[in-house]
Amino acid sequence: MAMFDWHTHFDPILSYLAETGKQGWAAALSDQLARRFDDNPHGDMERWHTALQSLPRVTGASVDLNRSAVTLASPAGLNPEALAGLEQGLRGLMPWRKGPFDFFGTYIDTEWRSDWKWERVAPHLADLRGRTVLDVGCGSGYHCWRMAGAGAQRVIGIDPGLLFLFQFLAVKGYLGQVPVDLLPVRMEDLPANLECFDTTFSMGVLYHRRSPLDHLLELKSTLRRGGELVLETLVVDGPEGHSLMPEDRYGQMRNVWFLPSCPTLLRWLDRTGFRNARVVDVSDTTTDEQRRTDWMRFNSLADFLDPTDPSKTIEGYPGPKRATLIAEKP
Repeated sequence: MAMFDWHTHFDPILSYLAETGKQGWAAALSDQLARRFDDNPHGDMERWHTALQSLPRVTGASVDLNRSAVTLASPAGLNPEALAGLEQGLRGLMPWRKGPFDFFGTYIDTEWRSDWKWERVAPHLADLRGRTVLDVGCGSGYHCWRMAGAGAQRVIGIDPGLLFLFQFLAVKGYLGQVPVDLLPVRMEDLPANLECFDTTFSMGVLYHRRSPLDHLLELKSTLRRGGELVLETLVVDGPEGHSLMPEDRYGQMRNVWFLPSCPTLLRWLDRTGFRNARVVDVSDTTTDEQRRTDWMRFNSLADFLDPTDPSKTIEGYPGPKRATLIAEKP
């Protein structure tokens, strides 16, 4: 079995960065990718690569990026043997957490109904047509595809999870050279002061950061002047200045640091130099939106809530509530 050739997948985005005046980023990224794949490959990477390579080839595949499920279709359809191979390959990339996806009639019911989040966020966005977009903590890239469907000229997602990368490549492999990329890097791996994106998304990341204000400053540094930040994070009810810092875990997650109130979050955005910050949505996360499925068979939200009072986490904290805020860089 051939080893994963990262050059094949990433040379186009490296060329794009170099051609658009980001030679320094391209050089740093090339070094990061070499270290990630050549020097210290993930122990499961060969298995994921094998699953990816086993997916059947489909001539003339098309994609619909404006349905709730990112939907791949074939003009001729797939025969039963190809469909069986398709499902086997996709199951080799489990667990599928962000989606849903529809691969030629094989529907991947992911843990998260990420389309619900998109439906809450999309009505409040600046028109994405022609914009260059960064999606921080993009997971498998579901929202990157929806951003492209909304007309973004170029979408770059970043997420260090390598399984997410292979899930993303399962979609992109059927589409050829489309201007959507997922880079397996962390926010801190990006060069400082990029100032090149029209819109930057950070959805489900802020509460994982030990220093949320530094994360907001990092996000601001990715934006051009006048660029738009879309921030979605866990929040709690309370006045300005109130923030919950869990003693240890929150909803069984170890790496949760700060859950601010919405007024506190608005103050953070103001103090980090954003303007026109506003809360556009606040929603409780339910077990209809995040749940165990046949494509994600591990514990999910129902297992993380107090069985006697599902309005609280199993640790006794307020149950998950998410807010979306939008702000601009002056």
